Amino acid sequence: MRLKNKVVLITGGGSGIGKATSILFAKEGAHVIVNDLSSEKGNETVKEITDSGGNAAFIQTDVTKGNEVEQMVHEVINQTGRIDVLFNNAGISGVGAVHETSEELWDQVVNVNIKGVFLPCKFVLPYMMQQQGGTIINMSSCIAEIGLASRASYSATKGAILSLSKSMQVDYAPYNIRVNALLPGTILTPFVENYLKNSYKDYEEGLNSIKSRQLSGDLGRPEDVAKAALFLASDESKFMMGSPLYVDGGVTFGKMA
Repeated sequence: MRLKNKVVLITGGGSGIGKATSILFAKEGAHVIVNDLSSEKGNETVKEITDSGGNAAFIQTDVTKGNEVEQMVHEVINQTGRIDVLFNNAGISGVGAVHETSEELWDQVVNVNIKGVFLPCKFVLPYMMQQQGGTIINMSSCIAEIGLASRASYSATKGAILSLSKSMQVDYAPYNIRVNALLPGTILTPFVENYLKNSYKDYEEGLNSIKSRQLSGDLGRPEDVAKAALFLASDESKFMMGSPLYVDGGVTFGKMA
């Protein structure tokens, strides 16, 4: 029960890493607020938690809209009185090199992946400052540290989130607020499965191709990242501040011979 009685807000909690993290955090004793743009997916996560005896609620919010995010945070505070952990997990990908990326796609990826982290932080932080404590986990990516073909918009945003996390830590350390970043490699989420189906004629060929990037020889699973998020959310990581945590199967610092 590493998160016993803690109130946790998870954006993008309806599927993939967000869903796995919501379920794990609830098992560890947290009261989980699941946020997602899809009410169907968000409520599915909550049902799975509550059916297992956990404590969770769903709030549908577009994290790119300030008025909606502010209302969501106020609703959580009204219901629970506090927010102990904010996990900014919501995000999208964008495929294409710079000259191939439309202005529309660039704006969309930047809006979700950067503004969608900025706004929850903006409205949660005053409460954490008032309660003199809290933990924020921002979803970056190992692509913030390495080059990967045809990911201009995605890599730009994930690099920004890593830098933002470090800067935030300096500002909010005096309030006993910790800010760290998760840097996953390629994780077998529904999004990646759809990418493989749409980008390769042969699904297995595509899967083997992206598996070869990792020293592990396999892709990560949402549960792998959820366990890392649990470490950052718990007091076990109390001496980690402004740090990147890699969950990437060795892709960042390793290279096959």
